[in-house]
Amino acid sequence: MNLDSILWLSGSVVEVAVVGLLFYRRAWRLLPFFCLYILWTLFSDVAGFMMIHLHPANYLNAYLAETVIDSVLQLGVLVELTWSVLRPFRASLPGSFLLIICASILILGGIIWPLSTLPGFDKLGQEWHLLLHLQRTITILRIAIFLALAGCSRLLSIGWRDRELQVATGLGFYSLGSLTTTFLQSHQTFATQYVHLNEVAVVSYLISLLYWVVCFAQKEPERQPFTPRMESLLLSLAGGARTTRIALAARPEPKPGRHPDL
Repeated sequence: MNLDSILWLSGSVVEVAVVGLLFYRRAWRLLPFFCLYILWTLFSDVAGFMMIHLHPANYLNAYLAETVIDSVLQLGVLVELTWSVLRPFRASLPGSFLLIICASILILGGIIWPLSTLPGFDKLGQEWHLLLHLQRTITILRIAIFLALAGCSRLLSIGWRDRELQVATGLGFYSLGSLTTTFLQSHQTFATQYVHLNEVAVVSYLISLLYWVVCFAQKEPERQPFTPRMESLLLSLAGGARTTRIALAARPEPKPGRHPDL
């Protein structure tokens, strides 16, 4: 059995363990997108391994489709983590605040997009160029969300035993390994070096899975209330969003045949 097969088998076994712990801890009630993401990753890993050995000619097209679905699920996980962090204070927030979070993450992704290119991207076909560009953008976005949650952990009243920060830490570590791997691969000219570096990214994902096994094997402590400073900031943001919505709703409709400013 070669190293790729060993890594795949190890990753699949640990993914099954993570899925089992997620169901045991009933994590789908708090983090349904993350549970769906891990289930999808397990399914896609098994399907990809079978595809590359049984139908190698169709593997690239299947990988393209899998990557698009994977990226959409990861965006959902990032939104979910941000919204879940606000759990102790959500009753005081308007329903539209979730839309604000979604828009903010998409805007951040739009800012990262032009910065996530690598040398050699332009030499690839258009589909692969977009695919790798999307992967790199999502990877940097995962790191940004992890740094934001870790940096604001005191204001958000979360610690390393809280599920949101544990999930973000695992994603951040794996993302850092993937980002380093793609950067080094862009400077390699030999295929063997490229493959070995890709194994480093797989190992970083395996470490993240093992970290989640340790985390979800332990019971999560009760969340602490937000700091007064954070509550004030959230109330200000929520109040601003509510005021804007009311102002737009109360704005009179222009009369037919007349310019609204006349």
